[in-house]
Amino acid sequence: MASKVVVDLRSDTVTKPSEAMRAAMAAADVDDDVLGADPTAQRFEAEMAALMGKEAALFVPSGTMGNLISVLVHCDVRGSEAILGDNSHIHVYENGGISTIGGVHPKTVPNNPDGTMDIDKIVAAIRHPDLHYPTTRLICLENTHGNCGGKCLSVEYIDKVGEIAKSHGLKLHIDGARIFNASVALGVPVDRLVKAADSVSVCLSKGLGAPVGSVIVGSKAFIDRAKILRKTLGGGMRQVGVLCAAAHVAVRDTLPKLADDHRKAKVLAEGLKKIEQFTVDSGSVETNMVFFDILDPRISPDKLCQALEERNVLAMPASSTSIRFVLHYQISDSDVQYALTCVEEAVEELLNDSTKFEHLTNGATRSSYGH
Repeated sequence: MASKVVVDLRSDTVTKPSEAMRAAMAAADVDDDVLGADPTAQRFEAEMAALMGKEAALFVPSGTMGNLISVLVHCDVRGSEAILGDNSHIHVYENGGISTIGGVHPKTVPNNPDGTMDIDKIVAAIRHPDLHYPTTRLICLENTHGNCGGKCLSVEYIDKVGEIAKSHGLKLHIDGARIFNASVALGVPVDRLVKAADSVSVCLSKGLGAPVGSVIVGSKAFIDRAKILRKTLGGGMRQVGVLCAAAHVAVRDTLPKLADDHRKAKVLAEGLKKIEQFTVDSGSVETNMVFFDILDPRISPDKLCQALEERNVLAMPASSTSIRFVLHYQISDSDVQYALTCVEEAVEELLNDSTKFEHLTNGATRSSYGH
């Protein structure tokens, strides 16, 4: 099946700026943000701080930098320790930055399938003062949890972890790359969802669809220190209001569409569930991510993604036996149905190719025996 339309399900980071975003970027009132003079950046940061229920906010180039800055502000003594999930983005996908750059030791706790860490294991991971050990200073959570299928951490769970942090004199950071997806899915205002956190990083270029950037939010004192670290890490940019203008439109226009992304993800999961070579727990789809396992050894994630790409459907393997699809606001209902059709065709093609190969192999084997 040929199509000029590309259905890109690799991630929600692949969205293109809308016309409204481009217009806002062109019209942005800008100045030098490193000198603290960009009016659009200042307005956007104030808007995000208020939305998240925190005192201040800071625009940064990426979520990885936002998390790194946040960890380093809280763990400002080299040899400090941060407790975080063993399957968390900070631990797995951020190049070990907290340790290689910040001298912060990661103390990992197993992530459960729902993205949580057991409360008793978090408590057990907190170090008692001893000259042999690093000093625990921080607990990190991730909401939604990407490697756990976009699962949402509940406000009750976050509050409980916040209580533990406070009672032990620790700080709580939330990697909120998709925190708005969690807020929408749970029906909890985002400021309430992160109330217990001392800092939150919020990605603007994932589900919200801005072209670039994240914000970190927290107290004024936290952000004052974060600005220094942003400069140290090379994240101080000049007329950044151009990017903040697009991000403002993304928050304004795309936030109301996140629930529809979740709906379409469930539709996609239900369709994949009907393919006998796959297993997908459609009931576990909470936000905009769909993970499915391939049961048939004749079909590998790499081969399936390649067959889909030939049909202009883009996806990425999640493991040696699974694939992840991610929905975003530029994926329509017809795109979802097209993707499902292409998956069915690709599976049939791969199975037929495998059968042909088996016949050829068996025929060659019999021929060699004849000689």
